[in-house]
Amino acid sequence: MKNIWVPLSGQMAQLRKVETIANNIANANTAGFKRDELVFKEHLTALTEKGQNSGDIHLPNKEFAPEDFYHTQGQENAMVKVEGSFTDFTQGTLKPTNNPLDLALFGKGFFEVLTPYGVRFTRTGHFSISKDGEIVNERGFKLLSAQVEKSQGGDDTTSNIESRVLKVPTNLKKLSISKEGELFTDKGLAGQISVVEFKDPHALRKQGNSLYANNSETNTFTQAQKTAVHQGFEEGSNVNAVKEMAELIKANRHFENIQKAISTYDNISGRAVNDISKF
Repeated sequence: MKNIWVPLSGQMAQLRKVETIANNIANANTAGFKRDELVFKEHLTALTEKGQNSGDIHLPNKEFAPEDFYHTQGQENAMVKVEGSFTDFTQGTLKPTNNPLDLALFGKGFFEVLTPYGVRFTRTGHFSISKDGEIVNERGFKLLSAQVEKSQGGDDTTSNIESRVLKVPTNLKKLSISKEGELFTDKGLAGQISVVEFKDPHALRKQGNSLYANNSETNTFTQAQKTAVHQGFEEGSNVNAVKEMAELIKANRHFENIQKAISTYDNISGRAVNDISKF
């Protein structure tokens, strides 16, 4: 009953798909969330040159086994597996909030924030001012200013990163942010928000809480970024809830159909054991 592994591999792949779609739907209302999608790969074993079995049964000169009579050319070793997953970085819809510290990005860029684990990148732009005057997101991660050229600023050490944390007076009366990310208070220019664009955004790794990690400095663009910062807006998720629900129903049906095939294999195996025991 080696054939049972063929539908079982498909069922495991469908289970991963169900989990991925369910996560997309759960974050349909999460600001800045980008949906994930799986890529499947089928591993098939080639038949004869004509693409068909010859139909001949060759009787071996030894103790017989089932595979000696039914030549499958390894089809029982076929399988389906999840080749990988990728994130869909298409632009989400911008929604007005009228909160001066709600920022939305229109373009391919990411906000740069400082977390306890180092610098991370996010599309979520819900910020506030801490008691120390630092601009932080909902989890207290600090928004960073644009990085100076390495030829001038040297290595980006921990002390240099801390110096890039954006700060504003705690008693400010006015706060405005241009589309280029320039931050102005009633006392003038307070800093430049760091918005980073990547050559290959798919090289970023999701780390939860809408954060991404970049493991290669060469993946970032050095020229001026083209992403616009919109003050008083939030970027909605790029999840189409209706489409995802339809895909979830389809994946569940595929999962159930594969389960029926596995149950059939199990019944055949059970009947074979019972019938053989009668002889």
